[in-house]
Amino acid sequence: MGDDSEWIKLPVDQKCEHKLWKARLSGYEEALKIFQKIKDEKSPEWSKFLGLIKKFVTDSNAVVQLKGLEAALVYVENAHVAGKTTGEVVSGVVSKVFNQPKAKAKELGIEICLMYIEIEKAEAVQEELLKGLDNKNPKIVVACIETLRKALSEFGSKIILLKPIIKVLPKLFESREKAVRDEAKLIAVEIYRWIRDALRPPLQNINSVQLKELEEEWVKLPTGTPKPSRFLRSQQELEAKLEQQQSAGGDAEGGGDDGDEVPQIDAYELLEAVEILSKLPKDFYDKIEAKKWQERKEALEAVEVLVKNPKLEAGDYADLVKALKKVVGKDTNVMLVALAAKCLTGLAVGLRKKFGQYAGHVVPTILEKFKEKKPQVVQALQEAIDAIFLTTTLQNISEDVLAVMDNKNPTIKQQTSLFIARSFRHCTASTLPKSLLKPFCAALLKHINDSAPEVRDAAFEALGTALKVVGEKAVNPFLADVDKLKLDKIKECSEKVELVHGKKAGLAADKKDFKPVAGRTATSGAAGDKDTKDISAPKPGPLKKAPATKAGGPPKKGKPAAPGGAGSTGTKNKKGLETKEIVEPELSIEVCEEKASAVLPATCIQLLDSSNWKERLACMEEFQKAVELMDRTEMPCQALVRMLAKKPGWKETNFQVMQMKLHIVALIAQKGNFSKTSAQIVLDGLVDKIGDVKCGNNAKEAMTAIAEACMLPWTAEQVMSMAFSQKNPKNQSETLNWLSNAIKEFGFSGLNVKAFISNVKTALAATNPAVRTSAITLLGVMYLYVGPSLRMFFEDEKPALLSQIDAEFEKMQGQSPPAPTRGISKHSISGTDEGEDGDEPDEVGTDVVDLLPRTEISDKITSELVSKIGDKNWKIRKEGLDEVAAIINEAKFIQPNIGELPTALKGRLNDSNKILVQQTLNILQQLAVAMGPNIKQHVKNLGIPIITVLGDSKNNVRAAALATVNAWAEQTGMKEWLEGEDLSEELKKENPFLRQELLGWLAEKLPTLRSTPTDLILCVPHLYSCLEDRNGDVRKKAQDALPFFMMHLGYEKMAKATGKLKPTSKDQVLAMLEKAKANMPAKPAASAKGTSKPMGGSAPAKFQPSSAPVEDSVSSTVETKPDPKKAKALGVSSKTKSAQGKKVPSKTSLKEDEDKSGPIFIVVPNGKEQRMKDEKGLKVLKWNFTTPRDEYIEQLKTQMSSCVAKWLQDEMFHSDFQHHNKALAVMVDHLESEKEGVIGCLDLILKWLTLRFFDTNTSVLMKALEYLKLLFTLLSEEEYHLTENEASSFIPYLILKVGEPKDVIRKDVRAILNRMCLVYPASKMFPFIMEGTKSKNSKQRAECLEELGCLVESYGMNVCQPTPGKALKEIAIHIGDRDNAVRNAALNTIVTVYNVHGDQVFKLIGTLSEKDMSMLEERIKRSAKRPSAAPVKQMEEKPPRTQSVNSNANMLRKGPAEDMSSKLNQARSMSGHPEAAQMVRREFQLDLDEIENDNGTVRCEMPELVQHKLDDIFEPVLIPEPKIRAVSPHFDDMHSNTASTINFIISQVASGDINTSIQALTQLFQIESLAREASTGVLKDLMHGLITLMLDSRIEDLEEGQQVIRSVNLLVVKVLEKSDQTNILSALLVLLQDSLLATASSPKFSELVMKCLWRMVRLLPDTINSINLDRILLDIHIFMKVFPKEKLKQCKSEFPIRTLKTLLHTLCKLKGPKILDHLTMIDNKNESELEAHLCRMMKHSMDQTGSKSEKETEKGASRIDEKSSKAKVNDFLAEIFKKIGSKENTKEGLAELYEYKKKYSDADIEPFLKNSSQFFQSYVERGLRVIEMEREGKGRLPASTGISPQTEVTCMPAPTSTVSSIGNTNGEEVGPSVYLERLKILRQRCGLDNTKQDERPPLTSLLSKPAVPPVASSTDMLHSKLSQLRESREQHQHPDLDSNQTHSSGAMTTSSSSTANIDDLKKRLERIKSSRK
Repeated sequence: MGDDSEWIKLPVDQKCEHKLWKARLSGYEEALKIFQKIKDEKSPEWSKFLGLIKKFVTDSNAVVQLKGLEAALVYVENAHVAGKTTGEVVSGVVSKVFNQPKAKAKELGIEICLMYIEIEKAEAVQEELLKGLDNKNPKIVVACIETLRKALSEFGSKIILLKPIIKVLPKLFESREKAVRDEAKLIAVEIYRWIRDALRPPLQNINSVQLKELEEEWVKLPTGTPKPSRFLRSQQELEAKLEQQQSAGGDAEGGGDDGDEVPQIDAYELLEAVEILSKLPKDFYDKIEAKKWQERKEALEAVEVLVKNPKLEAGDYADLVKALKKVVGKDTNVMLVALAAKCLTGLAVGLRKKFGQYAGHVVPTILEKFKEKKPQVVQALQEAIDAIFLTTTLQNISEDVLAVMDNKNPTIKQQTSLFIARSFRHCTASTLPKSLLKPFCAALLKHINDSAPEVRDAAFEALGTALKVVGEKAVNPFLADVDKLKLDKIKECSEKVELVHGKKAGLAADKKDFKPVAGRTATSGAAGDKDTKDISAPKPGPLKKAPATKAGGPPKKGKPAAPGGAGSTGTKNKKGLETKEIVEPELSIEVCEEKASAVLPATCIQLLDSSNWKERLACMEEFQKAVELMDRTEMPCQALVRMLAKKPGWKETNFQVMQMKLHIVALIAQKGNFSKTSAQIVLDGLVDKIGDVKCGNNAKEAMTAIAEACMLPWTAEQVMSMAFSQKNPKNQSETLNWLSNAIKEFGFSGLNVKAFISNVKTALAATNPAVRTSAITLLGVMYLYVGPSLRMFFEDEKPALLSQIDAEFEKMQGQSPPAPTRGISKHSISGTDEGEDGDEPDEVGTDVVDLLPRTEISDKITSELVSKIGDKNWKIRKEGLDEVAAIINEAKFIQPNIGELPTALKGRLNDSNKILVQQTLNILQQLAVAMGPNIKQHVKNLGIPIITVLGDSKNNVRAAALATVNAWAEQTGMKEWLEGEDLSEELKKENPFLRQELLGWLAEKLPTLRSTPTDLILCVPHLYSCLEDRNGDVRKKAQDALPFFMMHLGYEKMAKATGKLKPTSKDQVLAMLEKAKANMPAKPAASAKGTSKPMGGSAPAKFQPSSAPVEDSVSSTVETKPDPKKAKALGVSSKTKSAQGKKVPSKTSLKEDEDKSGPIFIVVPNGKEQRMKDEKGLKVLKWNFTTPRDEYIEQLKTQMSSCVAKWLQDEMFHSDFQHHNKALAVMVDHLESEKEGVIGCLDLILKWLTLRFFDTNTSVLMKALEYLKLLFTLLSEEEYHLTENEASSFIPYLILKVGEPKDVIRKDVRAILNRMCLVYPASKMFPFIMEGTKSKNSKQRAECLEELGCLVESYGMNVCQPTPGKALKEIAIHIGDRDNAVRNAALNTIVTVYNVHGDQVFKLIGTLSEKDMSMLEERIKRSAKRPSAAPVKQMEEKPPRTQSVNSNANMLRKGPAEDMSSKLNQARSMSGHPEAAQMVRREFQLDLDEIENDNGTVRCEMPELVQHKLDDIFEPVLIPEPKIRAVSPHFDDMHSNTASTINFIISQVASGDINTSIQALTQLFQIESLAREASTGVLKDLMHGLITLMLDSRIEDLEEGQQVIRSVNLLVVKVLEKSDQTNILSALLVLLQDSLLATASSPKFSELVMKCLWRMVRLLPDTINSINLDRILLDIHIFMKVFPKEKLKQCKSEFPIRTLKTLLHTLCKLKGPKILDHLTMIDNKNESELEAHLCRMMKHSMDQTGSKSEKETEKGASRIDEKSSKAKVNDFLAEIFKKIGSKENTKEGLAELYEYKKKYSDADIEPFLKNSSQFFQSYVERGLRVIEMEREGKGRLPASTGISPQTEVTCMPAPTSTVSSIGNTNGEEVGPSVYLERLKILRQRCGLDNTKQDERPPLTSLLSKPAVPPVASSTDMLHSKLSQLRESREQHQHPDLDSNQTHSSGAMTTSSSSTANIDDLKKRLERIKSSRK
């Protein structure tokens, strides 16, 4: 017992595997209990046993096995994972259970198999059972058969595939084991129950005794259609429904459902195809041509034996068919004709659809052979043609049949009519459209009048059949001229007709049952195939109802034929009458008078021919009244018009009477039953009067009325022939005008174009211009309907006329013909439904094509030509093809009969010479256009081979083939291509080119079709193999085509077709199907009316799973391209969708887990735009919540389902956070590889991430933030811009996380916010963050405030939205916050603003409480210790500011730019295509984000981008400048030009073609605002490039070299004139300096630079005021420093020194003494001779008195004139002496005095020293000497230390003692900024900071503060500021104040620290501010 107790403790799953049988038994029992308890089919518990179930059923111990089987059964029934075990468990059952002796085991085994079938695993089970049939153990075989039989009996033939079972049946009947044979018999009976006679052919070869037994059993079976008694899980609801119906006693639904199950199996399908071509006798083709008839007979007999096989394998039967056709057509021995016909019958039956391509060749031959009288020949031919008909469509052979109808031989006519009658029986209303019916009826109507009675009878039968098939309404229009007797005969025939599809033909439509009922059974094999045609074009339901109802009751229609018969509605009645009255006999005048007198007053008739016109007029008035009052039925129209035509008739001379007369005719035609007989009486008169000035309009009105009564085509023909038989040109032109108008009113249907055209040609040749004009107008109207083909009729007209016609056609192009307004009443009231209207336009189209005169070219296709095309020599082949092209070209429009040409051309499609292949394709394209729609019949034999060419390896050949296929498809429509197996055979070929081209073509064509033939399903298996093709393009094309296949076939069929795939493939394909289902477009609707139908149908669709495809097509409209019409349906469909979503996974989810390949995001075209539209239109919830509710999550799930891989979505919405982590990891992995997908689903991804922000799990949050960082980095690289929708549904939730307690998370969130500014404008971020400051969470408030500070710091004040004032007020509120961190953050933010914006901050903040204000002031004061700039600096030229020197300019410029870029961003996001902005080449894009998010570094790198690349010269111009000078006067024009002009021009600058490049640059420099933006660096490089180019010796070698040099010369002049004058001067000076320094530089180069400088000097008088002289003088200073006078003199040429002198001289002359005020930028003037030189010049030019001025006085406003006055100098010196006198500043004063004396050596300081004591005088002198010694000693320092002694002294703000004393606020404030300033100057000098110099913002942009909207132009502002400064100086004559103004520029010492100064300063600032308001 010890052993026992061990296993008792084990867990259940281990017991089940234990080696002791008892342990296993106990384990199985426990497992069974567990299984019964688990309620949730998805419980994880099931998975534990997944691997054990096989062991349950294959246990070696019989007792234990029984228990195991019970447990397994429960497991399979309840576990959702059970499906995974199908294969192994069923094979275990087959091998280990079915051989058990115990019946119970076998029963359980069978039950398990059936249960697997119930859980949708039928295919796998069937596969295992069929394998079991090969087992050697008969017991197992019997059990397998029994299981199959039960399965079939319970689940029905839809679930259990019969074909594989039937295949093995004969083998089972031959088994030695009786038990097996008996079981086989039982299953054969069961199969027969489901498919009836279709089972006979496969079993025809079994033992006759067995067959007889079977027959007996079969007879006993009940006749009703069997129904499945058990259902799959997915059909369980249906079962419940069935039960309800049965309990209700009706099975309406059931009938409908099962109707489609019966014909599902066709005997033909169950047969194995036999290959017979190889079995033909070797000498067959010789024998068939033999002279002896016996040999020919032998050959035919051999074929006859072969074709008896009921199913033949597809192959190339062309030669065989050709041989048989020859026998039928040419053989003199009638016996052989019959035999050949039998062979053709066999071929057609065995090949079915595949024979279709040969049908066209054979049909005419057979029909013509009907001249044979012998009954057996006739019968054989009939059988042959009937069998052939079933392989093709009536459409395809209609031409051939109609051609034979005109044969003179009565038997041929008779047999053809009979054949048509038989063919019609196979048709339905949809496969026999009007366009086909019309020509057949026309031909048959000729036959009913034939002299031979048998021909007449056959024609009656054919017409009767047509009547029965499509109903009277469709046929009646064609029977208009048939007399009553014949009409009755036709109707009589129609009642006798038995349609192929049984009685149901009429009802089929009623039930919308498009499936042919019992079709295949009724016609045993071959005929059954016709059913595909019935399905091929199902139109909306009602379409078929109409014919059905009529077909039901022909007799009703017979009655109203009598004139007086009352009909249901007037018009219907009228139609009946019309049929009668059209052949109204012509009445004699007496009869007419008699009839007329019965209805008209007697006086009226007497006065008709009175000689007095007034009496005649009175008579007409009475006549009119009488007509108006008459009833339609009583109006004798013919009599009345005869009366009107009575003398004087149409020769009436009085126009009033005539007008009345014509009006009465119109009335009679409108009100009466007006026949053509009556019309003929009056038309002649009307045409005669149409040209009359007074009566013309009345005549036209009457004609229109007649046209309405007798149909326009007839009336028009009559009128035209009458008009052109006259000579009166006025009548002719007016008739043409009337016709033009009538066509517009009545539409074009039925008009005989040919007849018109001959008349129009006559008119065009007329001498009268009015007639010609009218004719051309008529042609224009016809062109609207006929199209361009109309022109072909007139190509031989004179060129002048032709050009007029072309001009008219041109006018009409693009217009669509107006909808007919007249002539339609008859149709509309008689209850035409959509179907008929829908067909109407088609009919017109085909009519027009039919009317074109087609040439017969078959006689030109001689056998010589054909042999030429097939010649061995390619040149001869080419000649042949050229001839064919010429023949087609010449004929223009050809008849479909082209003899042997198709086979010849087909051979050339695989010619080894590709040129010939292309030529053949071109010919085929020509052929399609020439033959028009009739080319349909050649699709199979010529069209499909073209598709084969799509697999060619050469790209151009494939392109030609595709063009040809498209040209064909345009003519034929798609149905012909998709029918049969040809297309699927092509797709089967494993040629990647063929596959991708063909799939691409299908993906393009399928969406446009309303319906497709059922054969499309044959392509699906190959489509699936393409999905897994090795070639990526093939896979992609297959994925693209998938949704369109599904659109036509429905999801269910497509999913079912995956059954045959390998399990791994199946899962992948199913996943793709799921995706495709979401993207599946709806079928294109027929018309506006049509669209409402499928929608209406969607409601019931929800309840009947059998109609899943309908449901799919509805649900598909949700996510895909929305159509306004479908919008309404969205409500319904989204529900349907979710319902499905729940239903499908039961099948697929089992294996979904493994499939994780493929993209995770599917790009749905326009998906995102649609979602935004939906959100805007409030179709879905707006993403706005405090915590996410379930409906938001559900909505996101639904939206994601179409564009996120299913398995990923499951992870994303899993309840467990670890799955979220997994999903994020996958998303990170796929980020780089699926950029497009990520961007396409960005809105959904961001929304999903917001949900994660509400999760409590930190790891998910961290991972999400990690992903976001990567995501935004990617987005900025991709230059994507967030849309408003994405931002608003994400940023607010991200900001919530900024208040997280964990530091690391806050940091991440801040980093993300930072990166977001690269893809979303900072100005739009601002309001979101501002909103975050209102949070209750103090951490969040503090972080948000800090973030706001960062934004302002980085992007300037313009980010503050809505206005800086409002924003700052809100921020300032937080200074009083109770949380310290928040207070600090608020203060820091405002200090940041203060740093950018200066004192204006106080005004913007408004009033603060005293406490808050003092805190703020204290903080600002403290921040000043850091190197920050005082507000005053805003007004200086070179603004120093915090952090790094370079960043300043950016910060200051940033503001305006940001605003603009955000506008641009808006513009971009509005367009909805963020990518659209990226079209320009990368280096030339306006990189708005870069501009907006500049962090200072970019600007420094600018020049490097440009250095040696002429192409990219303009890049830097583009980027910063236009945006940055937002307040420049040119802002507006800049804005308008930005995108278009710049992008275009700049892309041209980069052109490789020098001319384009020069032209673009010239353009660029023509736009002044742009030209001025070019910085010095850019101009220098540009000039360098241009001059080098001019000197390049290679240019002279070009043929247009001189031209180029001239262009460059012009461009240089443009650049000099249009650029910013400061920049260009500066650039030229630098360039001259460089060229003189460079040893390699040619003297020519320097010379040209100097010439440019001379030109600039010439321009100086005009431009001096716009030049920044300080900068120019600095450049000259540097130049003179590098080239002192001595060095310049050593130059070979004297030009440089002369150039320099000239420049300086001109400047001095223009500026006078003021020139010396402009040396402010030069730090050490001693370094060059500039100052001395200027002074010398000044001395020369004028007296010195008062001309010198202190240059230090003013810098920001340096152009103020008072400085030059003497008083000013004195004030200045007084100030210096005051300093020397004060204790603190004595050294500073001495230094200043020393500087002063040095600069102005003639300055008189005597007066100041005179008044002072002797001691003071000597102190001053001694001090000056000391300084001089110091200076002299350190004079050599600058080069090494970089700080000159002067600088040191000048810049030292105070004596050294002060620097150390902390108490001295002045010292603190100034020190660092001065050093910074000094550093900056040094950097400039060393060339480290040239960007700064080049791109220094013009004064205007510095002075205008960005926050103040630039209302006034910047120059005005500047002037107002300068005048303001002047005033202030006049009020305070304190030199110290002025010096304070400029202390940081490093040019002057700072003032003392007296607080008075600071107060003064503040007051002045206030004044400046107030002046600005």
